[in-house]
Amino acid sequence: MIRPLSRTALTLDIVGAALLFLVLLPMSLVFYGPAVGNTATGGAAIAIVVIAGVLMFGGVAIGRLAPGLALAAAWVGAVLQMLAGFGPLPIDFAILLVLYATAAWGTRRVLWWGFGSALVGGLVAALYMVVFNGVAFGSGSGWEKVTAGTLLLVLSVMALGFAWVCGLLWRVVLRSRRTRAAQLQAESLAVEEQERVRIARDMHDVVAHSLAVVIAQADGARYAAATKPEMATEALGTIAQTARAALSDVRMLLTQLRHRQGDGPQPTLADLEALFAQVRQAGIEPRVTVDPMPPGEPPGAIQLAVYRILQEALTNAIRHGDGAVDVHLAWLLTGSTSMCGTPFRTRRRPRRAATA
Repeated sequence: MIRPLSRTALTLDIVGAALLFLVLLPMSLVFYGPAVGNTATGGAAIAIVVIAGVLMFGGVAIGRLAPGLALAAAWVGAVLQMLAGFGPLPIDFAILLVLYATAAWGTRRVLWWGFGSALVGGLVAALYMVVFNGVAFGSGSGWEKVTAGTLLLVLSVMALGFAWVCGLLWRVVLRSRRTRAAQLQAESLAVEEQERVRIARDMHDVVAHSLAVVIAQADGARYAAATKPEMATEALGTIAQTARAALSDVRMLLTQLRHRQGDGPQPTLADLEALFAQVRQAGIEPRVTVDPMPPGEPPGAIQLAVYRILQEALTNAIRHGDGAVDVHLAWLLTGSTSMCGTPFRTRRRPRRAATA
């Protein structure tokens, strides 16, 4: 199986494998030359070592790209080395890197193929060194060969297994990183969705309130045009002013759609007076009562919530109300945090059943 891999990562793997090959191949030829009990001699021995090294480090070069092919290449190189009668060589370090790659980046099947290769490879290496290379301690009796073979088996399996386990640990780390990245992406999408809902709600409040004021002023200007042209002119000025303010608010909300919530200015309690002025211009006189404000400015989120609640309530009063509006701003202290309560009442004339 070929994994997706960037060109930069593949280039680094190939260069690293080539450098290791150039360093370990001369050591294999110098310290484990043709005269160390192997069946091949002279140029043939050198060619076999080079071919085996090319196969093994070729597997290292494609370890992340295709771990299964890398494992197969390492096995072919190791078998070729044993058929030529060579014992362990420095180039065999490539086998450890390939086992690491199978555990770190291989599929589930390749992962377990790597685990089996670590066990079988350790057994084959131990038997080969004892039976064919004659590795033993002392006089080389049968019992000593068994003891040496057992020790070599344990050491071989431990070395190969250690490389495989290191790859498995890195696999776990990579999986946890992917899980964390997916979690962060999901949280980011949830925050963006909440932001879109908030902006849509604010858009509704801004547009509904401004249109209510504009409609009220337009109706008044239409009725006053014939008898009191100056009032019609004043109403048209109010319409223009309200429309400009609404346009400014809409532009601010659209800016927040392109950026973060905190990038643009948000309405605060200081903007309530301008909101009450718009309501007065629409023909409704709000009676505002504000309790003394406690020390310290309330959080921006609370100020924005109070502003939006009053904006929606006053919009409903303009649409459905037919009388004065009472607004009472009070403060509720909870520990070190002050919260603003906004009791809102609308007094209406008789025979009017609309609710604000």
